[in-house]
Amino acid sequence: METNNKNIDILIVDDEPDIREILQFNLQNEGYKIDLAESAEQAAELLSSKHRLILLDVMMGGMSGFKFADRLRKAGNNIPIIFLTAKDTENDMLTGFSIGGDDYISKPFSIKEVVARVKTVLKRTGGQTDDEQRNLLVVGDLVIDFYTKTVNVDNEIVELTKTEFNILVLLVQNAGRVFSRTDILDKAWKDDGIVLERTVDVHIARLRKKIGVYGDYIINRTGYGYTFNMPIN
Repeated sequence: METNNKNIDILIVDDEPDIREILQFNLQNEGYKIDLAESAEQAAELLSSKHRLILLDVMMGGMSGFKFADRLRKAGNNIPIIFLTAKDTENDMLTGFSIGGDDYISKPFSIKEVVARVKTVLKRTGGQTDDEQRNLLVVGDLVIDFYTKTVNVDNEIVELTKTEFNILVLLVQNAGRVFSRTDILDKAWKDDGIVLERTVDVHIARLRKKIGVYGDYIINRTGYGYTFNMPIN
């Protein structure tokens, strides 16, 4: 048992008793403290600041996992969420990431895989408090820290200019939304004087290169502008 996990609370939300039981048993063996909910409605009552992660089933009676997660994000709660689902389509995966999910595991799953994913997500967030989590924006292994104004990709710091940082934050925070070059100029440059629209393309090209594989997530919609879309593996 990994005793360094003993102060980490996880909330498991699934309407299948067998799934809840097997997840609880194995994660407790890893040293985590586990709370269980059989519905999103019950999870809403149980969830508290002590929890550091939610394992959340997507398809449940009543409120769906996606809807529950969306409500949490709109309320400013950035607790890490790993979705569990029997559905394995591109649209479902994209939905999960676009509303702020940190990972997505398809059923049936390997317990070893679940444990590994839990450890990875917790490592990225560091078991932080709610206030600390609000200073982070996490997509996969891309971590934006608003407090230190830094970007971390695959556990390595990426050096960005202020403008590049502003562009990345704008696009990632609004994943799926298309921003025209004028929109980006207004929001990323603010009061930096007169800047040509072509300058946006130059900065985004540099940004893409700096953030590696995540640069491919910044998509140019011809005639419309730029958007950030999480690719499907």
